[in-house]
Amino acid sequence: MFDKVRKAWHRLLSAPRTERQGERDRRAHNLFEAAAVYVAACAEDDQDRIDEASGWVSPEALSFGVNELACRALIALARERDESPGTVARSLLGLPTA
Repeated sequence: MFDKVRKAWHRLLSAPRTERQGERDRRAHNLFEAAAVYVAACAEDDQDRIDEASGWVSPEALSFGVNELACRALIALARERDESPGTVARSLLGLPTA
């Protein structure tokens, strides 16, 4: 009988730990990592990786990370081309130069 109580007690104590472990796994990825994987997956049209990266952080954090990645990429590309970020952005989107 003591063995049944011990096993039930162990299951009770183990359940919150499993839940907390899942929370730690979810927090293992930061928003910039999620944004990088998300954008790369979008470029490669990989829906499974898009869905996976979307689950790593909140939608707001992912949006911020994607925006930050876009800004950094645009600045790097503008420096590489020796053009203004505005000119490069318009070029990438196929818009006429202003």
